[in-house]
Parts: sequence; C-alpha cells; structure tokens
Amino acid sequence: MNPLYRNDRPGELPDSWYVASTDIPPERPPLKGEVTTDVCIVGAGYTGLSAARHLASKGLDVIVLDAHRVGFGASGRNGGQVCSGYDKDQSTLIKYVGRDHAKALWQLAEEAKADLRDLCAQIPEARYTAGLVHGTVTAKEAAHDAAEVDLLAREYGYTDARMCDTDEMRALVKSPRYHSGLLDMGAGHIHPLRYALGLARLAEAAGARIYERSEVHQITKGDPAIIATNKARIKARHVILAGNGYLPNLERKVAARVMPLNSFISATEPLGDRAAEIMGQDMAVNDSQFVVNYFRLSEDGRLLFGGRPSYSLGFPEGIASLMQKRIANIFPQLSGVKVDYAWGGTLGVTIPRMPAVIRVAPNILSAGGYSGHGVALSGLAGKVMAEAVAGQAGRFDTLADINVPPFPGGTAFRAPLLALAMTWYSMRDRLGI
Repeated sequence: MNPLYRNDRPGELPDSWYVASTDIPPERPPLKGEVTTDVCIVGAGYTGLSAARHLASKGLDVIVLDAHRVGFGASGRNGGQVCSGYDKDQSTLIKYVGRDHAKALWQLAEEAKADLRDLCAQIPEARYTAGLVHGTVTAKEAAHDAAEVDLLAREYGYTDARMCDTDEMRALVKSPRYHSGLLDMGAGHIHPLRYALGLARLAEAAGARIYERSEVHQITKGDPAIIATNKARIKARHVILAGNGYLPNLERKVAARVMPLNSFISATEPLGDRAAEIMGQDMAVNDSQFVVNYFRLSEDGRLLFGGRPSYSLGFPEGIASLMQKRIANIFPQLSGVKVDYAWGGTLGVTIPRMPAVIRVAPNILSAGGYSGHGVALSGLAGKVMAEAVAGQAGRFDTLADINVPPFPGGTAFRAPLLALAMTWYSMRDRLGI
C-alpha cells in the first residue's frame, strides 16, 4: 500500500498536540498544467523545504510538491529532538568509515545543529530549547557513553556533553529506570510542526513555490526530467526526492535502501504541579534501549512521550493505551495518567542507521533514512543537495560516500526482516541482555 495513504486521509494533518497547538495556515492550491522549472522538489518536509530555501536564494526557479500538506509527514509529527551526530555514535562511525571521513561527518552534523538554531531565531514559535539527556539503563552502557564523551572532547573539541551520575540523573529525570545519563547541552528540542511551517514561510520568501495536494506519480529520467502528477506535468532540469519514509516507490535505488518505520507519540493531560515530579529541567530525553523511548515536557506542561509499540506497516488500534503502558514503565508515578492525544508517523531507517544520500541520476538527487536523527540532519541534507545542484558537490559526496546497502531482498523483504529484528531487540531490552 502507498505509504502516503496507509494510515492517513488525503490532506488531513493528524490529530496531534502539535496540530492543536499550532496556527495552521490555509491550504495551498495544487499545481496544474504544463510547467517548466529549474528544480522540482518532491516532499515539503524539512529536507525539501531546506533545499528549496537554499536554491531559491541562489536565484533558481524552484517548485516544491507535496501529496498532502507542508509538514504532513515525519517533519510535523516527530519527537522534536535535535540530536548531536548520527544514530551511529562516533566511535562506531570511525570503524565504519575511517577516522577522517568520520570527522568530516561530525563537522557536518555540528553545522546542521547550528543552522537549525539560526533558523529558530527567525522561527521563534519553534521554541528551540537547549538540553538533551541520553539515559542509560546499565553500568556497561554508561561506561560506553563516558568513553564517547571523552572521544568527542579529545578528538573533536566538543565539550558540551558530560556524564551525570545516578543521583544527578534522577534529579533531571525522576525515573527509577535509569542508571545514569549523558547530558548534551549542544543538543536540544523544538516544536517540530511550527518549525516546518516556518521553513515553508522562509522558502517562499526566498522565491520558492509550494504546491500541496500534488502527489507525484511518475518521474521520467532525462534532461529535462519529466515529473507527472494528476493535474500537472513538470519539466525540470533537476529533481530532488525528499519524501523519506513517505516516499512512494518512485525510485528503486531509494526504496531498496530506505525502510519506512512507524513511531508513535502521546501527549498526556496537562500535569500542572505534577510536572515537577517528572522532570527537573526543561530538557528532551531519549534512552539506551534499542527500541528507544523519547520524551519531554510540552510548553503547557504535558508529557510528550514517544516510542515504537508496533512494527507493522499499519498503525495499531489503541495507540493511547499502548503508550500509557510505556509511560508507566518509565514513570510509575504517572500510572493511569490520561492521554489527550496519541498519533503515529513514519520515519525512514537504513541498515547502517546512517542517512541514505544518493545521486539517482546525473540530475536527480535523494536524501532520507535519517534513522531518528532527522530533525537537524534533514536540513543539512537539503542544504548540501542544493549545493550539488549549483555545481558544488563536495559536501554532498561526503554524505553520499557512506556505504548504505540495500535491504536483503529489496522492498519485498525489508519489512518482515526489520519486524523480526525489532521484535528480537525489544525482547533483549525487556530481559536486560
């Protein structure tokens, strides 16, 4: 089933706290007729909007097409966590790509966070807030994180991260679950939907044109490439694919490497004074479980709590009750708390948990598969794709040179294989293996 419609209705944003707490602009019209442009971007999320803003600022004619609405996909539904680096930590990344390449990738990831903070100065409603804690469950995990903190300081001069012992961790995150934590003040959190809408505003101010309800059905390679929707036919010198987990099977090279994976978030009722029983400071939190939990407090004192209670392609029934159980596992003091909102979304993951940045054809680029680290990295990916379109492909190549192999069996077997793997790791988490 097309991931654009598997769990959603056309053009309807999810019933989320993000939507409820955002002033949603009027719907933009779909693109109609025969159109010629310099660049056609498929997907109006962080990646596509970033690319559009940078390309339009260079004077290129840019069209952005989205099957639904701006920020409809993962960009408007995610946990809002602005993480440092990648899903693969630097010590592992050094082994995977080599020391020099790993350092270049770290520098790009640092630029991604800096760019986001700068943009949030122009999008203040996104409410960027510094501080992210990675909670560890065992002493072994804590030792690994401590070694990572030392490596970042020693080799990269990164001193915004430090370890918290058990007492400090439980003052920050008032849960008996965590042994200790890694506190990263160079990371943080945002309101993701407001950020996406703000990016669209900036892209349009730069000259980009955004069309909603404009699903791309076919891309014919060539110079120019031909992009077809139900109501339009676009000739474009360049194409950027920026749909990530919501991208239909328009391009085999991308579909084979980027696996859609659902994640879910709940928003409790406002906690009032009880919020102080959950968090000691306004920070985002994720943990060391393979099937990760992630959470933070909202601006109106709700617990926004995310995780992955299902590995099927469709959303499960009763997301709210599933999330209530996960909340109670981390915070027993919130057992039975009322959940006002519960929603799901689809991200993109890859086998090595690194972004899949691909030159599909000489004039077709793609980026996705951020594996849970897309809030900052997606904007950076859009930026370097814009550079490549403009003829400066060096930084694009730094990302594209990461080995991201296709899933065994391609698109036919990637879902069942990943479901088996996630079920296995979920069991390991529960048993503490």
